[in-house]
Amino acid sequence: MKKIGIIAAMNEEMQEIKKIMDNLTEKVIFDLVFYIGTIEDRECVLVECGIGKVNAARTTQILIDNFDIEFIVNIGTAASTNEKLIITDVVIGEKFVEYDFDITAFGHEKGYITGLGKYTQSDKQLVEKCKAVMDEIDTSNSYKVYIGTVASADMFCTDKKLAKKLYEEFDAICVEMESAAVAHICTLDKIPFIVIRSISDSPNGNNNIEFDEYLKIASKRGAQFLKELIKK
Repeated sequence: MKKIGIIAAMNEEMQEIKKIMDNLTEKVIFDLVFYIGTIEDRECVLVECGIGKVNAARTTQILIDNFDIEFIVNIGTAASTNEKLIITDVVIGEKFVEYDFDITAFGHEKGYITGLGKYTQSDKQLVEKCKAVMDEIDTSNSYKVYIGTVASADMFCTDKKLAKKLYEEFDAICVEMESAAVAHICTLDKIPFIVIRSISDSPNGNNNIEFDEYLKIASKRGAQFLKELIKK
């Protein structure tokens, strides 16, 4: 039976997902620990990829190569680039850009990747399922869910001006370090995917402190949304 692949960047993010999994077993491949189990009676494989685009891409390919994957969910935290998004809000990634990919010297736009273009896109059916979850869950008193573009690069964004630029140049509503790389591999391998990111901080020069403070609650919120999505 095909499995749902779940990729988390950090241990804190992964632990919240393990809490909603049943019948766990482990398999180690190239020093990566894959947790095989069920969520809402659906077979899933969970793995922590580590921080950054290279780690994310490597783990995504190993996951695809070693398991019969129906679709992949990249889940974790992100920093908001738009003031309307506040800490613990949830972002469903619809489009992705690697904003540190730069071949503008050859006449291309910033973020353009040969063979992929400027953006990659989530699976449309999975986006629609996320919209259905959004319609059903009550977030009125706690948080909001947004659908939009996610920007990724191999840096932890602390610069408020850069965050503003990402929003203006790419229409990115949040920024982090992995999901565009997951999207890159899934697009090339023709594996459906979706990204769920919970806001843990906003770039302000000291948002590493915010990140540490809100990482756990943001991770828990993302895991809760994932559970509702799998029910669909």
